[in-house]
Amino acid sequence: MGAGPLSGLRVVELAGLAPGPFACTVLADLGADVIRVDRAKPGADVIGFENDPLRRSRRSIGVDTKQPDGVELVLKLVEQVDVLVEGFRPGVTERMGLGPADCHARNPRLIYGRITGWGQDGPMAQRAGHDINYVGLSGALEAIGRAGDRPVPPMNLVADYGGGGMLLAMGILAALYERTSSGKGQVVDASMVEGSALLATSLYGLKASGAWSGERGTNLLDGGAPFYDTYECKDGRYVAVGALETRFWADLVKVLELDDAELPQHHFDMSQWPRLREILTTEIAKYTRDELVAKAEGTDACITPVLSTEEAPSHPQNAARDSFVDVGGVTLPSPAPKFDRTPAATPTPPHETAADTDEVLSELGMAEGEVGRLREAGVIA
Repeated sequence: MGAGPLSGLRVVELAGLAPGPFACTVLADLGADVIRVDRAKPGADVIGFENDPLRRSRRSIGVDTKQPDGVELVLKLVEQVDVLVEGFRPGVTERMGLGPADCHARNPRLIYGRITGWGQDGPMAQRAGHDINYVGLSGALEAIGRAGDRPVPPMNLVADYGGGGMLLAMGILAALYERTSSGKGQVVDASMVEGSALLATSLYGLKASGAWSGERGTNLLDGGAPFYDTYECKDGRYVAVGALETRFWADLVKVLELDDAELPQHHFDMSQWPRLREILTTEIAKYTRDELVAKAEGTDACITPVLSTEEAPSHPQNAARDSFVDVGGVTLPSPAPKFDRTPAATPTPPHETAADTDEVLSELGMAEGEVGRLREAGVIA
């Protein structure tokens, strides 16, 4: 910890699930000193798991925030940090005594980052939900899937991580930049519905211009175009084909040794897509995945292997860029993006819950006797 462009930035993370921890992982990877406030009693609604990679590169303290002394302890931390991140339903931290007003009273320069599904207000603000619900409400989920079939959940990558945690991290950095001129903190209200919709900005534009049909799986970038899709090879593995532009399509034709007489005059002719898909399916199935990838080497046919998570780290491109790193015996994605003057350090393994409580309280200037009293009262783990 401490190396990278965010070295010197201090963050308090109120333990939560998925988007908040991911935002804090991004900040910690880039050098921020993140202190995760976990629950003092691990047996009560434990959040996450000990080796969760979204807990990497930060310290953990265990605090019972249902006790006044626990709340006071977190507020003492707030006095000394730049950012607080929380992912509870609207109003929860206010009831805890750790809402924006409580924290800004102690530290007016604090950036208070909040991540929820629906946002801090609106008729659905207090309702439960998950990634699939937020992507559904954003308009993005309706467009994902095969023609004639139901929408396919894109794991929890769109709302939790792309439109949630990543957007929250960007909002926090934007607020920090604004603070350099105003000297003031502010609240960052990140909604996963709005973040998912933002990721779909191009989709909204294409539909408005008439360049995207109303039916999923029939368009240029959603698997509708035969030259922008995945195909099964002879060995049961898959390749991704992205030969959109004419010159790339020409290279694909050469690599697959297709007969020009059997091909449509223009590969963008949608009426010919069913026939073109049959041709590509048949020809690609003649090769194993790695045979076809090797055959396309040195061309712009835009053929790449569909790699498993076990294969991806050792691919020559990923290996050359150190795109993956060993973190406590587990291979994980490296911090990104890369910086030439202030590179990020190798992430450290997740700390055990509350393992750093004494160290952090010592940094707060808390005497050993006071620490003992709080532990005896169950305020800290």
